[in-house]
Amino acid sequence: MANIKRKKGVIGILTGGGDVPGLNPAIRAITIRALREGFKVIGIRRGWAGMIEINRDKKADNSSCYIELSEEIVNKAGRTGGTFLHSSRTRPSHVPKANVPVHLQDKYNDEINDLTPEVLKNLEFLNIDYLIPIGGDDTLSYGVRLHKEGVKIVAMPKTMDNDVPGTDYCIGFSTCVTRTIELTHNLRTTAGSHERFLVIEVFGRYAGFSALLPTMAGAANRCVIPEYKFSMEHLTELLVADRYTNPSKYSVVLVSEGAMFDDVDEMVFESNEKDMFGHKKLGGIGDLVSNKLKELSPKYNNGKRINVINQRLGYLVRCGNPDAIDSIVPMAFGNLALDLILEGTSGRLVTLRNGRYDNEHIEIISSYKKVVDVHKYYNTERLRPVYKSFESKPLFIMTSD
Repeated sequence: MANIKRKKGVIGILTGGGDVPGLNPAIRAITIRALREGFKVIGIRRGWAGMIEINRDKKADNSSCYIELSEEIVNKAGRTGGTFLHSSRTRPSHVPKANVPVHLQDKYNDEINDLTPEVLKNLEFLNIDYLIPIGGDDTLSYGVRLHKEGVKIVAMPKTMDNDVPGTDYCIGFSTCVTRTIELTHNLRTTAGSHERFLVIEVFGRYAGFSALLPTMAGAANRCVIPEYKFSMEHLTELLVADRYTNPSKYSVVLVSEGAMFDDVDEMVFESNEKDMFGHKKLGGIGDLVSNKLKELSPKYNNGKRINVINQRLGYLVRCGNPDAIDSIVPMAFGNLALDLILEGTSGRLVTLRNGRYDNEHIEIISSYKKVVDVHKYYNTERLRPVYKSFESKPLFIMTSD
């Protein structure tokens, strides 16, 4: 039976990067188990931003930076999407001058500032013994930095792109795939009614899992992914042929936001503005593909142009409530994190590998880039997933490589 009387310490939780369904269930699972084991739980607001904005003056109001969590608080949000602790893309080791908190501006006035000393002092100020950051490789890479500074970190992988190294699964991925399939099928009725190409742009950045898996599940005829530069001529020829064999005279392609044409050297960006991790915001490749399809289609369609329905799914696949997998996995990850903490273990990433829950050394997060193995899983001639043996593969097929 859990010891709820003897205080074992303080656990901090934060969520960073993009929101996904499954974050609130993870916060709930960690909090409820921790409280019943005798820990105090503090939720850090807005990810790493909350950790740099704390004012240690005794008279300061820090309610916008952190909150003590209770079962009542987490139960209200535990079945919903998003993160009630809020999120940000803050990188405490690389804070621009304009983002330095007001009370620290006299001390940190370089163009780019490392506020890690303040984070360490703030963790001590909050008496946090263990910190559980939930995020993608950007958010968790700073967790690796804190681990090297001596902070007890147990990291939890979250990203709809499913590209955190060391784990087959990241919170948010299943709901992303589920929504992509559902929304693509919904759009088929319009594409079929007007006998058009259907071009759907999906999130993914440097990894093509969020385009490849829905295509494997039958959502699209073709997909283009960041790991392989594609020819518009070849894609157009394939889609015209797909349309011709479809009784409703339409065909579908999923376009990863990070996909690249074979005659360019850079992804398509909405603007040149970068976040603290050095990333420019991707978006717009679907528009370019759509325009090119209209331009090239007469060449493969007896001189007749084929029009396009162009839709960017964007935040529709990361909003709303979690599906079944993104309700179950966060619960398991949260309890796995507490198992490690109760053992006195830190510097770990909770994982799901080959259908089994496990953990890896936290430094695996920054050891390599997790992307689709094109040789194994992508047919570069057909611009679609490779269908081979499924024996002993993980639930989401190509996510263990």
